[in-house]
Amino acid sequence: MISFDRKTKSKDYKKDINLEDTDLQDDKIGARIKEVREAKGMGRRLFYKDITPHISNCIAIEHGKRKIGRRLSNEIIKHHHVNPEWLFTGEGDMFDEGAVAAKVIDPGVPFFNVNLSEISFESFSTLNEPPEYYVNYRPFNDCDAYLPIYGDSMYPKYASGEIIAVREIKNFEVIQWGEAYLLIADERANSISTVKLLFEHSNEKKIVLRSSNPNFKGDTVLDKEMIKRLFIVKGKVTRHQL
Repeated sequence: MISFDRKTKSKDYKKDINLEDTDLQDDKIGARIKEVREAKGMGRRLFYKDITPHISNCIAIEHGKRKIGRRLSNEIIKHHHVNPEWLFTGEGDMFDEGAVAAKVIDPGVPFFNVNLSEISFESFSTLNEPPEYYVNYRPFNDCDAYLPIYGDSMYPKYASGEIIAVREIKNFEVIQWGEAYLLIADERANSISTVKLLFEHSNEKKIVLRSSNPNFKGDTVLDKEMIKRLFIVKGKVTRHQL
C-alpha cells in the first residue's frame, strides 16, 4: 500500500509526489476523480463499490462539496491505477500506464456445456478445452468451472438444467461431509461421473455417495482409490426460460 504520510515511495509509479506541496483539500481533485470515472465508462456505484461503502460521500467529493482524505485518495489511485501526479497536480497522464499494463485481467470462470453423466475419467479433458464463455462472479471466481447438471437425483438441491460452480480438491482425506461433490471415478467403478452428497463410511478407505432426492433411495459405496478427480460444488446458477 502506498503511504501518504509525507512522500510517496512506490516503485509502481513513474514519479514520486511530495505531499507537503499537495493540497488534498483542492476541489479540483474531486473533479479529476469524476473525470477518471467517466474515462473508464463506469457509474458511481461500480467505480467506488470496492473502495468504500460511503458512495454518497464520493458523489459530494466529485462535486466539490466535500473534502477528500488521504486514505480515499490512496485507494482510488491503487484500485484504478491513477497517476498520482495527474490526480494532485493535473500534470502528466491520467493513468499509470505501467501499472495498467502489468495488471492481468481475469475473464472469470469458464462455462462448459457438457453432460457430466456421459463423461468418463479417460475422456475427461473438458477443462482443457476452450469454454463456451466465461462467468465473472466474484464469490465463485476461485472455482475451476461452471457445468450444467441434468437429471433429478439431486433435486431439490440442484434441479435439472441448473448450472453448478465447482472447484477441484486434491486431498481426498479432507472432505466436507454432507456437501455436494462432482466425482469422477475410474473403470473399476464403471467410470461414473456424478454429483452426489458425500458421507463418511465406517471403513476409512471407502466413501458413501448419496442423492438428495428422497425418491432415489440407496447409497453407493466406493473405494476412495477409485476416485480420480473430485470437485466440491460451491454454488449454482438457476436459469429461467423466458
